[in-house]
Amino acid sequence: MPRTTRRHFLTSVPAAVAAGVALPSVLDAQRGGGAPPKFGRDALKCAEQIDGLHFTDAEEDMALGPASRNLDSYEELRTLNVPLDTEPAITFRPSLPGKQPTGKSTRNAKLAIAKPPSSVVSGSSRTGNLEALAFEPVTVLAALIESRKVTSTDLTKMYLGRLTRYGDRLHCVVTLTEDLALAQAANADRELKAGRYRGPLHGVPFGVKDLFDTKGIKTTWGATPYENRVAEVDATIVERLRDAGGVLLAKLSMGALAQGGVWFGGSTRNPWSPDNSSSGSSAGPGAATAAGLVAFAIGTETRGSIISPSSTCGVVGLRPTYGRVSRYGAMALSWTMDKIGPMCRSVEDCALVFNAIYGADGRDDTVVDAPFDWNPDVPLSKLRIGYTAKEFDATPNVGGGGGGGRGGANPEEFRRRAEARNTLLKDALDVLRAAGAKLEPIDLPDFPANAINFILSAEAAAAFDDLTRSKGVDQLTEQGAGAWPNTFRTSRFIPAVEYIRAQRARTLLNRQMDALMSNYDVFLSPTGSASLSITNLTGHPAACLKAGFVDGLPQALMITGKLYGEADVLRVALAYERATKWHGMNPPLDENLGKMKTAD
Repeated sequence: MPRTTRRHFLTSVPAAVAAGVALPSVLDAQRGGGAPPKFGRDALKCAEQIDGLHFTDAEEDMALGPASRNLDSYEELRTLNVPLDTEPAITFRPSLPGKQPTGKSTRNAKLAIAKPPSSVVSGSSRTGNLEALAFEPVTVLAALIESRKVTSTDLTKMYLGRLTRYGDRLHCVVTLTEDLALAQAANADRELKAGRYRGPLHGVPFGVKDLFDTKGIKTTWGATPYENRVAEVDATIVERLRDAGGVLLAKLSMGALAQGGVWFGGSTRNPWSPDNSSSGSSAGPGAATAAGLVAFAIGTETRGSIISPSSTCGVVGLRPTYGRVSRYGAMALSWTMDKIGPMCRSVEDCALVFNAIYGADGRDDTVVDAPFDWNPDVPLSKLRIGYTAKEFDATPNVGGGGGGGRGGANPEEFRRRAEARNTLLKDALDVLRAAGAKLEPIDLPDFPANAINFILSAEAAAAFDDLTRSKGVDQLTEQGAGAWPNTFRTSRFIPAVEYIRAQRARTLLNRQMDALMSNYDVFLSPTGSASLSITNLTGHPAACLKAGFVDGLPQALMITGKLYGEADVLRVALAYERATKWHGMNPPLDENLGKMKTAD
């Protein structure tokens, strides 16, 4: 830009004033520009150290007044009542300019789903013993309900019984919605008898993570300060599943304020190994679905909270594209990263549930109206499939911990388990090759994604700033260095300038991922892949499903797709599921709970 001359400045001042643009001197006067600073240069020097900056003494003297007066603006802003569901004026869009999706959503359109074998639907021994249906996929339960072999009421009572029997021991249930569930089930049965069938979720019992508002029923966010919080409206996700005929059984546990698996009721446990955590933060949906306590569940993900508990508990988790499912009525953690998706016992179940919940609702401006082009018959050979080859061959870091091993494992045990996991995942690649997939090795973008992960910390701290300032965070169960209370406090020291820079860097990452995905429809990776962090920032969809077991614990393969490409992600997942036996393996709950070393 050309330099501003003295003449240009003098002529522009009247124009600026006439246009209503306040000059810095005017703003200073309005904000008490003559008042003495509220802190000295020593405070600025400390702030400079935190920000990695250095100003001269003269620059600090000049900055003292404006920096001090900013405090008045902060205090004035804090007097405003800004509800948690108020979106920032800065909105994240995963699609690059000129590459927005085309077409319209066809939510609730009839999907091509394989019919269960007639022997499954007509088997009297199975319908006579309702407990035998606990682990059946939605596709089977839907066929039984539609054919009136089983009533929704009977299924609901069976699942309510299992939730009562196992829910407390797994610490996966916050609120049992028994009265509502029985009323919804009875209505589903009446409608079916009258000839009205809403679709494949008609009468099917489910649960939701306890961050979705339910009118007149507690929504606690897993956190002690909100333990008695009751919402006045239903979240869009709750409305849509109700309209699809679903039966809400329970509000399921979540790590407090969507972090980890610990909530005010305890640590949610893994049905495969109850001495271990189910991971989080969609802990209850993962545990309850794996344990056969619900037919399916709804979780959320900001940075791994669907993929991690789904892989840990051995269920199929779908994390849709950012902006695919309305977050109206859902607790906000990170406005630019929060996503909602199904956690089910089969891939087709994920397709059915996603089909009922995606699409714009006019209440979440981030949601894009794009189609879900589900086609389970697309040959794998027609899809361009990559895989993160280096991650499948990676040598475990035995000194660094992590990797999903059990706590306390020695380095050699950790290495053994990691190598066994790698072997399973390589076998999964071979299964897909045998099914017709042509796999190409890929490299993920060479980008310091971890350097911008503080975007989440900053947004979460902003969302719960009132809780931090009121000391309400002191009531949260977890108080360690990595827990929310400390993160909220330390995020106060993230400069706004660096947050904006991180968001701009995120645009560069989006461009790199767009370049990569221009050559592929999907790519395969371990669930612990670096792509998990990358794609939560870029908004790409992903799914995971069981690929075997190591020491009795499920291991999973992750499939990541193009923006709005959930159909291709699930198509590849379905091919793998059909070619393997893993999806039919369920945890022996009574046996596993009987072996628990920790107290209930």
